[in-house]
Amino acid sequence: MNRLLAMFAPRRDNPELLRAQMEAFSRQIPLLYLTLLVSMLTLAATFLGRAPDYLTIYIPAGLAAVCCVRVVMWWRTRADSVDGEAARRRLRGVVYLAFVLGAGFAAWSLALFPYGDAYRQAHVAFFMGITVISCIFCLMHVRVAAFTVTAVVVVPFAIFFGGSGNPVLMAMSINVLLVTTAMIYILLVNYRTFADMIESRKALIAKQAETQRLSDENLRLANIDSLTRLPNRRQFFARLDEKLAAARRNPKLSFAVGLIDLDGFKPVNDLYGHAVGDKVLVEVGRRLAQFVDDKVFVARLGGDEFGFLFEESVSDDLLLELGRQFCAALELQYEMPEATARLSASVGLAVHTAVRGGPGQLMELADYAMYQAKQNERGQPVLFSEGLEVQMRRLTQLEQELRRSRLEEELWLEFQPVVDAERGEIIAFEALARWSTPNLGAVSPAAFIPVAERSDMIGKITPILLGRALEAVAGWPSHIKISFNLSVRDISSRTSLLKLVSQIESSGVEPSRIILEITETALMRDFEMAVEALELLKRLGVQIALDDFGTGYSSLGYVHRLPLDKIKIDRSFLANIETNPVSLSIVKTVIDLSRNLGLTCIAEGIETEAQGAILKTLGCQAMQGYYFGRPVSLDQAHALLCGPDAARQA
Repeated sequence: MNRLLAMFAPRRDNPELLRAQMEAFSRQIPLLYLTLLVSMLTLAATFLGRAPDYLTIYIPAGLAAVCCVRVVMWWRTRADSVDGEAARRRLRGVVYLAFVLGAGFAAWSLALFPYGDAYRQAHVAFFMGITVISCIFCLMHVRVAAFTVTAVVVVPFAIFFGGSGNPVLMAMSINVLLVTTAMIYILLVNYRTFADMIESRKALIAKQAETQRLSDENLRLANIDSLTRLPNRRQFFARLDEKLAAARRNPKLSFAVGLIDLDGFKPVNDLYGHAVGDKVLVEVGRRLAQFVDDKVFVARLGGDEFGFLFEESVSDDLLLELGRQFCAALELQYEMPEATARLSASVGLAVHTAVRGGPGQLMELADYAMYQAKQNERGQPVLFSEGLEVQMRRLTQLEQELRRSRLEEELWLEFQPVVDAERGEIIAFEALARWSTPNLGAVSPAAFIPVAERSDMIGKITPILLGRALEAVAGWPSHIKISFNLSVRDISSRTSLLKLVSQIESSGVEPSRIILEITETALMRDFEMAVEALELLKRLGVQIALDDFGTGYSSLGYVHRLPLDKIKIDRSFLANIETNPVSLSIVKTVIDLSRNLGLTCIAEGIETEAQGAILKTLGCQAMQGYYFGRPVSLDQAHALLCGPDAARQA
């Protein structure tokens, strides 16, 4: 008997499981006591005037008071962080309370039985049966409490009604016994799964600690990357310095430098864990090592970035062919016991000439070529060329113009309406950045925002534009919201994040009227940091929207971990939704996903009435696009909201 009790009692040797049980049960407390209160009050009401007052008024009032006190205690301690021992004590208290309340409710309901007619007696049986099943569900993470309630309610129930001699009541007692038995079996299975999940989480934390230890060890290595066994960053740049020194002595000497970045590595690393990510990197290193000879030098520069040197003069065509071979080798599947991964690689190439500068400048050219590969030709090599040089000069000019511009005077916002799909009414405006400079004129945000992000100027631009967006929404009706786009830089450091929070808090605008948008691509730069930042903003009270959904990785492994309120379908999926079944299917899937996750789905880029009708039929909740309204000035936005037909205008 002692061994049986020990098997179900809260365990002292697993504090993580105890805390997880307490947290899981705590979330069920309001439902548990709401179920008890409603069921008890309805039963008492049916016997009012037939049974004595102490059974229909006073005892129910006492039981209700106990339930209410328990809920108040839960409310006061719901956010408390408890250790394993405190969780064990609380769980033990739950068991005792389960016995007392179970016995009390059972005795009270059976005491009512003699005072009722057939219908009211059947209500007693129904109350006991359905209530004990509800309690088992709510107590599923605390097994011994669930078994206690089952014992003190179902056993008397079966004896009382099974021995009543009434065929209906006897059948009900058998039915409740069978259902309860099934529920207990389900409880045991779910509890075992829950305990296994906690153990898996402990194992994952241990693996992450081990990965950190290995990372610290890598820092001590002088020239070899301890994971891939390739040369490391230090050796790569030492070799590059040697080649540049030789090129200065012999101006005719030429060589090429290349950068390789894995596309899709972070999702694999975050979804399956660092251990699997390390295996992928080891395999990448093995594949790249096959190209190493007296002409090709390959190194791991850090993370999922690799570099190589082609140490002889070679034509552009042969250099691009080598880049394509790298890409082809890295595109092959990565078969591992834990998962099968599929990656691609972006390769940037730059050729050294006598007019080029030091290693930093050469790497900058290769990096820019790789950036172009990621943006436009993912999975293919890009060689830095005169065309890219012109483009790079243009971006450099933009960066210089940004740095010397008077941003407060030259930046402004336009506002594009977002409408409710069902009513056609404006529910929000998206704030869109605009910049005009005396030297360059109007500059597209598609041009200057990436430059601002790469140069860290976005840290100056965001506060200016956010301040104007908050001023705008403060003057609009209280039900109208403002949607504002955040850069990855805005959430990548705690300092910039706290400034953002402070600006919102000091604006006086209700946080629930603010929608902050972030793109999938931005999230993937540092997913864990992004999750922490978005959770902080969510606690502030703002809403979070995932922008351009479908153009990044769109993995359910990410979406369910993000504190989202809204998903925005990228306009690229809507362009041919009327004629392309694939686009229609993708859009429907995203809308269904949003609905299942309890998120609002917004479609952007609506340009025709037919597109809007299709999306409305599919269940899309909000839309924006030229069909509903182009971006307008603040005064025009105000006119849309305050004009005589504002309720229907977009």
